[in-house]
Order: sequence, then C-alpha cells, then structure tokens
Amino acid sequence: MSLKQAPARIIGWALPYWTRGTAGRETPAELFRVLYLGWLVAFVFKVLGSSWDVSWHFRWIRDDLAPPHLLNTVGTVIAVGLTIVHWYTGYGVDRTASRLIQWGTGTFLIAVPLDLINHRINGLDITAWSPSHALLFIGTAFMIAGVIRGYFVGAPAGRMRTTVLTILFGFFLENAIFPSQHQEYGVLGLAAWIRGEPEAEPALLDFAAETLNRPVDLVAIQNFSLPVPDAVYSVWAGVVGMIILVMARIMVGRTGTATMIALGYVAYRMLIWPLLVVIGFPGSAIPFFLILAAIAVDLAFLIPLPAYIRPLVGTALITGGVYGGLYLQDLLVEAPPYAPGSWPLAAGLLLATWLLTELFVRRYRLRAEDAVAELR
Repeated sequence: MSLKQAPARIIGWALPYWTRGTAGRETPAELFRVLYLGWLVAFVFKVLGSSWDVSWHFRWIRDDLAPPHLLNTVGTVIAVGLTIVHWYTGYGVDRTASRLIQWGTGTFLIAVPLDLINHRINGLDITAWSPSHALLFIGTAFMIAGVIRGYFVGAPAGRMRTTVLTILFGFFLENAIFPSQHQEYGVLGLAAWIRGEPEAEPALLDFAAETLNRPVDLVAIQNFSLPVPDAVYSVWAGVVGMIILVMARIMVGRTGTATMIALGYVAYRMLIWPLLVVIGFPGSAIPFFLILAAIAVDLAFLIPLPAYIRPLVGTALITGGVYGGLYLQDLLVEAPPYAPGSWPLAAGLLLATWLLTELFVRRYRLRAEDAVAELR
C-alpha cells in the first residue's frame, strides 16, 4: 500500500464503525486494539512534551507556542479524537470509563485557556502547584483512569493485557509525579546558581526576580527554584505516588507490578535526562527512591494478610521505603528536597487512603481476578 493510498484505506476501514451507540457496546477485537494503541500513542506524546516542558521552563521565559507545548498538543489532539469516538460510538468503553474519559478531557481542555489567562495576569506562575496547573494534572488523571478502566473491563486475559495495564499505570504515575519535578529541577538549578553557573537565561532570572519584587539574589532564586515546603515532595510521593502503585498491583494482579512500573519510570527519566542536557537544557534529580518504595509495595502483597490488615503492614513498609529511599539517595546522589519529619503525616494519609481504596476496589470489583472472572 502506497502512502497516497493509505488515507483512503484507513478511512474505508474505519467508516463502518462510525455508528451511534451506547457505552458498553460489544467491540470488535481489531477495533479495540486500534483504539487503545491510539491512547498509548497519545500519552507518549503528552509525556515527551511534559518532560521537555519542565526543563524548558528552567531555562527560558515561558512561550505559549514553545516546542514542548506543541508536542504535548499533538497528544492532546489524539486524545480528544479518541474521546469523541468513545462517546459517539460506545466502542471500547463501559459507561464508567466513558464518563471518566469525558470528564478528564473536558477538564483538561477547560484548564488550558485558564492557564493561558493565568500566565497573562501573573507572568511565570512560578510553581507547578498552582490552581490552573492542578486542573491540567487532574484532567489528565481522570483521562488516564478512564482509559485504564476501559482496558481493564474490555481486554482479554493474557500477557498483552498485563503489559498494557502496567504501561498505563506507568503513565498514571508519571502524571502524578510531574508537578514534583519542579523540586527535582529546582534543587539542581539552585545549586548551579550558587556555584556561579546559572542554567537559566538572564532574562528568565530577571523576570522571576521582578515577579517577586526583588533583585536577582539568593532569596529570589530560591523562591523560583523551590517555592513550596520540602514536606510537599515527600508527602505527595508517599501518598499519591504510592497509592497509584498499590492500585496497579491490585488491578494488574501480578507479583512485581509496582517494581516494574517504578523501574520503567526511572529508566525513562534516566534516558530523557542526558538527551535534554546534551541539547542545552537543565537536568533534574532523578527519583531513584521510587524503586525502593515500589519494592515495598510488592512486598506488602506477598504477605498473606486479610485485605483490611494489609494496609497497616503495607503502610509501614512503604513509608520506610519512601523515606529510607530518599535518605539513601541523598547520601549517594542528589535527592530532591524532602522533610524527614513529615513521615507520620505521609503514613497517616497513606493508611487512610489505602483503607478507602479497599472499599472502592470491593465496591467496583477492580481486582484482577474480578475482571478475569467476568471475561470468562
């Protein structure tokens, strides 16, 4: 098939499926594979764009049409197209998955102009933890959750199902950790400025200082690089990041799931780091501690315990993995700034969240064995 013939062949294949239907409609296997391959491609573009975006903003003044934004937009356009397909045809999703995808995509699309307006008013909007940015992360989280749900209920049992669900949870983890990259880049950016080798362009440093009504001094650079309390990093990773890995272990149902996700994410960060640095962009502290924390998640599921006892033991193991991992990383290589004394807060929140997760999992039958039983 030539390149000229390809569009016509693709349209000819897709048109018979373009019929109105309700969510939960029986989906041909080939169409199901194409839809979820489309989601994987969309998320790859979004992750590549977002990874470059953080590094970009630690060097240049913000630009709406910056290459990272355009790369991310490619993924967003694909996601919007797939959302419309699911909504109109009902193929590839049940009602819950369709609603999650629609709410997530809608929230993301609403957040984009709000974020642009926010930057027009507030300039750099220095922290990644701002309300407009939060809407972008939340929208993406709902979107990925819907895709996970759709694949969970629709994919046949087997190695492909396990692999794709694991990859989707990897995207979920990346989205959750994304705002924390501000601290991961900031800790190295601040150190570079103190050494007299700033990574940011002078125009960005001047603009950031002016936003804070200060000269370009240590206080201004510290507020630009590390604008939130150190506890935010460790508590966020110890609660939100870890509950995603817990859910992944429950829904995928395979030993080592959490560890594989963390290894994949850290490997990606190790790959993208030199690529960015080689082309002249700042590097970041890589969250190696996530590997030890993920091993703790998997260990918690190896212990034969009742569902509502496991969170108690698991919280102790995982909190030790997160804070112990951060401590070891700080000894061996550069670690993001964290607050060791915040561990009781992280542990308490993780335990409460895990107990609620157990109720949620039971209510909506989200264990791996539940889906396999339904498929049979």
